[in-house]
Amino acid sequence: MSKLLVKNVNLINGSDEDVLENTSVLVEDGKFVEVNPKSVDDSVEVLDGEGRYLVPGFIDSHVHLATEFQPLAEKLAQPFSYNFFKSIEYARNTINAGITTVRDAYGADLGFKKAVEDELVVGPRMVISVSALSITGGHGDSTNYSGIDVPLITPHPGLPSNIADGVEEVRKKTREILRAGADVIKVMATGGVSTPTDHPRFTQYSQEELNVIVEEARYRNGVKVMAHAQGEEGIQQCLDAGIHSIEHGIYLTDKIIDQMKEQGTFLVPTLLAPVSVIEFAEELGVSEVGLKKSKEVLDAHVESFKKAHKSGVKIAMGTDAGVFKHGTNLRELELMVEHGMTPMEAIIASTKTAAECLELDNVGQIAPGFLADFVLLKENPLENIGSLKDNDNILVVAKEGKV
Repeated sequence: MSKLLVKNVNLINGSDEDVLENTSVLVEDGKFVEVNPKSVDDSVEVLDGEGRYLVPGFIDSHVHLATEFQPLAEKLAQPFSYNFFKSIEYARNTINAGITTVRDAYGADLGFKKAVEDELVVGPRMVISVSALSITGGHGDSTNYSGIDVPLITPHPGLPSNIADGVEEVRKKTREILRAGADVIKVMATGGVSTPTDHPRFTQYSQEELNVIVEEARYRNGVKVMAHAQGEEGIQQCLDAGIHSIEHGIYLTDKIIDQMKEQGTFLVPTLLAPVSVIEFAEELGVSEVGLKKSKEVLDAHVESFKKAHKSGVKIAMGTDAGVFKHGTNLRELELMVEHGMTPMEAIIASTKTAAECLELDNVGQIAPGFLADFVLLKENPLENIGSLKDNDNILVVAKEGKV
């Protein structure tokens, strides 16, 4: 039985409790077993926090670990299997930034997830959608006006193609993605920023198609559905279908916000995505169309987040990392605070609430019985939330007690 005592830390638990100063936490076999244990035996390994700040491992509810935007010429020149090996770097950068759990929203297959679980690859625990359902010409269709198809991620035996039109096609495609090992089904319900042939306001799947996707996933297989949904009509249809989480949510109305509250629907805002796309457009190889749309949605995105937060919608932290560089994820918390959250609310959104969104009941808090995911920080994030984006501020990251 492995034991670890993390001592002399200021504990920020992620559950809106006060900071516990000069605290110790005991870990046994990868789980937290006691806060401030009265006694420990001599066999316990000790990690002295030296008065620093201990927080739960952060959870990013929306990433793409199997890819990262890059200039088109580079992408086309790479051998097919090269990106599998690059993904190892993306996973390592993510966990080194303090993210110990992710929900992958398209691209990571079951083999990638198992490689992390079996410790062949160092990375965060993964909840995976495998693919992302899209209509022909929709946000998940990578065919350009020229007719050239440049997929974000090339389909392969573990990653079914994602294009499906009509009720029976989406039913079958949902079943294929579930067969491939998806923990959650992802659907592109509206257009988006990065694709060339649509717009964030465009509604894509019909109400009937969305209903069938939810029926196959949730009611037949117990698997929830997450939706890339940016325009008003598309978001409304997702809510009416009973979809579990709205990703991005750029154009939210008061009616939508009220219904999200009533149904307990999660919002995963990904505020960092358009900001990073604009800032690093040249380095990432973002098209002029993608850059223009990112700038166009920026203000509406922020206003929708502010309204949702003020109204009490359940908000889970997510970033869309992969659209920009992996390992920069925790800058999202700075943006959430900049636009209305308190630092504690941003931390809770990135731990406890994100765990609820991912339907994981054993991560997101430092408490007995939870998996021992934690991050030791130099600075107090409640005083300087922006310090989280500085990797030099992160002293230790542990997943299930392993540093």
